[in-house]
Amino acid sequence: MPTIKPETTTVAHESFIDENGIPQQRNGSGPVVDLDILPVWQAFKISPDRDDLRNQLLEHYLPVVKVHSERLWHRLPDGVELDDLFSAGCFGMLNAICAFDLSRGIKFEAYCVTRVRGAMLDELRHMDWVPRMVRTQATKLYNATNELAALLQRHPTEEELAEHMGLEMPELEKIMATSSGINLISLDKKKWQNSDGNKSMTEMDIVADKRFASPSTRLAKNDVVRLVTKGLSRSERLIMILYYFEEMTMKEIGSTLDLSESRVSQMHSSIVHRLRCQLETRRGEFRV
Repeated sequence: MPTIKPETTTVAHESFIDENGIPQQRNGSGPVVDLDILPVWQAFKISPDRDDLRNQLLEHYLPVVKVHSERLWHRLPDGVELDDLFSAGCFGMLNAICAFDLSRGIKFEAYCVTRVRGAMLDELRHMDWVPRMVRTQATKLYNATNELAALLQRHPTEEELAEHMGLEMPELEKIMATSSGINLISLDKKKWQNSDGNKSMTEMDIVADKRFASPSTRLAKNDVVRLVTKGLSRSERLIMILYYFEEMTMKEIGSTLDLSESRVSQMHSSIVHRLRCQLETRRGEFRV
């Protein structure tokens, strides 16, 4: 008995190339590509391994990449570079050029947008060191906090947040702990694009160095010390300096000056009362 082979059917998609060989859009609104670049497209589809034709097409559509990269960049934080988005968009455009079919009746500018934006979004996900799940949980926590704050007219407690989100307290605490890392700021993040001298300033340039006091702060502190200790005896001066400027306790000061803690406290109260009276009489000198 002869073997009967099943029929294989091939489905060919409908072609939208007119009698002049020009690919038209299926909605009848014109060619799928501009006529001035159509010969390059046709040559590239015949010889897809020619890099010169591919690069010529890429240069022609670079304005499309530029528009969509700038549009997306304006919605992102300051730490994202426009050049990074543009480079990723160029790779997406290359993929769109290689995969585009002239005969399908779809305008190329409409077809390439999805691939260009997708390449940019993939680059943003690659640049982001925080997992997407963490950002999703942080967004839900932020929205729930705002909803409860608007409802209660105050900042909600953790127990109220857990009840509102339908979570157990350990699970909520874990989400809050993992979400706290999102608020970290890179010191290389640009603060101002155009500052004095046309040099961009980063967060590192404006972070205060607390290891060293500024000259003005040091001079102001010395003036305060001289004003406070003026007219005091040596032991009284030491008590004020050690207590207010060295931040020592009464017990530590008593051990240093060979005095009891109660005696140091008594002398401190007496000194403060005397200084208050002196400053009251000299109030006019401190008016601006």
